[in-house]
Amino acid sequence: MVNLTSTSGFLLMGFSDERSVQILHVLLFSVIYLLALAGNLLIITIITLDLRLHSPMYYFLKHLSLLDLCFISVTVPQSIANSLLDNGYISLAQCVLQVFFFISLASSEVAMLTVMSYDRCAAVCQPLQYEAIMDPNACRRAVIAAWIAGGLSGLMHTTVNFSIPLCGERVIHQFFCDVPQMLKLACSKEFINEIVVAAFTTLTAFVCLISIVLSYIRIFSTVLRIPSAEGRTKVFSTCLPHLFVVTLFLSAAGFEFLRPPSDSPSAMDLMFSIVYTVIPPTLNPVMYSLRNEAMKSALRKVLSKEEFAQRKIYLKAMFKL
Repeated sequence: MVNLTSTSGFLLMGFSDERSVQILHVLLFSVIYLLALAGNLLIITIITLDLRLHSPMYYFLKHLSLLDLCFISVTVPQSIANSLLDNGYISLAQCVLQVFFFISLASSEVAMLTVMSYDRCAAVCQPLQYEAIMDPNACRRAVIAAWIAGGLSGLMHTTVNFSIPLCGERVIHQFFCDVPQMLKLACSKEFINEIVVAAFTTLTAFVCLISIVLSYIRIFSTVLRIPSAEGRTKVFSTCLPHLFVVTLFLSAAGFEFLRPPSDSPSAMDLMFSIVYTVIPPTLNPVMYSLRNEAMKSALRKVLSKEEFAQRKIYLKAMFKL
């Protein structure tokens, strides 16, 4: 066990001290991580290679997959390594980076989900003006704004969180450096600045949530007026997965960050942290590919023998040049 009195790091308690549970955690998290890695990389590859998917919706989906890929990589590999080595120690520098990237990517994901809901609203409710509204320059600006907003949010949280004096043992009852759990280590009344930053972030997330809800109210009211059952099915197949992802991510994260802090560790803390850190990046590729005919068609095309042969010929020609 690491002597935390002589170090500036933290001790992540994780799931259990029992070796059998740690090995089970390693196996489960490894499988989940590999699935998330493969699924999101596959979506990024398919959208990049298939010219039919070079549209605003799939452009945003590609960046969402990139965010998911980075988001799950911030926490899960470190947690797997800690359980594998039976050592929950994480250095101060590692914890700072983990908090920064975790908050940044989570905030960017909320912003990206908001942009995607607006894109679907414009496509369904204003189809004639859609190309003018979501032109390539507007799409690029929206994506850049989402990444920058996330980075600024992460910078604010990290700066304020690690400027707070800590009292007592540096033990975090979580499998990563989670901000709500770290605030429990703060000296009494010394974390008012972090509360202000958290309130600002929460307000921003709430505005994003309201925007998403209003977008889907408009979408569903428009869809219900479509006379064709096939048209309604097509719209729902692209909108419902997005709505499910938004609901799962924001509800679990909101519950974890907004509920009153408790002095005693709880299994609920671990459960809800898994729901918003591990489940969405793993489910997103499934939700967006299996329920989307264009994605399934593109996947079949990419995996076909003819496509492999064309790529091989193209690569040979490139190397000859």
